[in-house]
Amino acid sequence: MDPLLDFTGKVAVITGAAQGFGQLLAQELAKRGAKLVISDINKTGVLKVADDIAATGASVIAMACDVSKNDDCKAMVATAIENFGRVDIGVNNAGVAHEFMPLHEIDESIMDSQFAINVKGVQFGMRHQIQQMLQQGEGAILNVSSMAGISGAARGSAYAMAKHAVIGLTKTGAVEYGRNNIRINAICPFFTLTPMVTNFADQEQQKRMSKGAPMNRLGEPKEIVAMMLMMLSPANTYMTGQCIAIDGGVSAQ
Repeated sequence: MDPLLDFTGKVAVITGAAQGFGQLLAQELAKRGAKLVISDINKTGVLKVADDIAATGASVIAMACDVSKNDDCKAMVATAIENFGRVDIGVNNAGVAHEFMPLHEIDESIMDSQFAINVKGVQFGMRHQIQQMLQQGEGAILNVSSMAGISGAARGSAYAMAKHAVIGLTKTGAVEYGRNNIRINAICPFFTLTPMVTNFADQEQQKRMSKGAPMNRLGEPKEIVAMMLMMLSPANTYMTGQCIAIDGGVSAQ
């Protein structure tokens, strides 16, 4: 196996792994030798993903996790340590969107939900992942932000608010823990054909959304996960504090 994509023996924890990026990343890491602890608020879904991965012979544990609860995030890391002895990779992927609406119609309940899951959920994950990585003397964390985290997002202001906060957490963590050999980066996808998009946008809406990209289409999950693998690669040892846009050219405009 190419050393760039060899994760043999690495222990990864991934939130939001019942579908979308989390599910596909878990499958790809397992193919490359990683041991996994995967979680989702959808326990039935994440157990099914784990069963499929385990059938390939990979080591995987699935558990329910509400990332808005600190104790759930702590338990996930503790499970990895108890079963595999360490945490090499933390992927804070779980997140939620909200219905498209203008900023002046966003109420407090929407902002509270966005902050609880998309911001606190990332910080809780980082908190416990970093504590273990400090003991190990190394580790890599990847947070899932969005193009809405590095630009404006018309009719998605609360989501943009939260995803901008993920960028702040990522850059600050990279500065604080770089000397400890802990790399912390974020990925910022444009609209991608995961359930988060397809559940909110019908075919006509997706066509309109795709016109915002010079490549004139939405992203495919496998395209985003390919970059996630590169960012997490054990050979990628000098990259930290970066927020990488995978956007079909949107940010070049």
